[in-house]
Amino acid sequence: MLFDGGSLARTRRRGDNAGMTGDDGRAQVQLDEDTLARRRRDLGEDHPDTLAAASNLAVSLRAAGEYRAARELDEDTLARRRRVLGEDHPDTLAAAFQLVCALMELGEHHAARELNDDIIARRRRVLGDEHPETIMAGAFDLILRGLDLGGEPEWMAALREASKRRQQEAQEPDS
Repeated sequence: MLFDGGSLARTRRRGDNAGMTGDDGRAQVQLDEDTLARRRRDLGEDHPDTLAAASNLAVSLRAAGEYRAARELDEDTLARRRRVLGEDHPDTLAAAFQLVCALMELGEHHAARELNDDIIARRRRVLGDEHPETIMAGAFDLILRGLDLGGEPEWMAALREASKRRQQEAQEPDS
């Protein structure tokens, strides 16, 4: 069977608006689960497109509040990317950063910070100090250090609450 990347890409784009329909992101998760299953079947577990689909599913799972499932998928994807691409490949570093996000959502701030420290060192060595991804990881490190020291800063709590309100407003029917 031939792989039709175009139809999968169109499916992904249609699903990107799933959160706007009031389903808490479940429609997007289902689309991403289907995409991942197809890519595993057609391309194999370690194909770059399969790993990209796994990363997309992990993002959707986090958006739907399924943090443990996202973490498990992120851990598997990172292990596969390390094995297939190597420790310093940009896609491996991106997968590691996704795991940092999952760990943070689960309140595992110290583990997230340790992994992020490794990402920063690798990005500096591979991409350089001025690369946007290196800078982003460094900025994220400041957030992680604050969380690791004892809690969520007020601005972060306010941002989280505003995001929840925005999602609720988007789900309310127009009057």
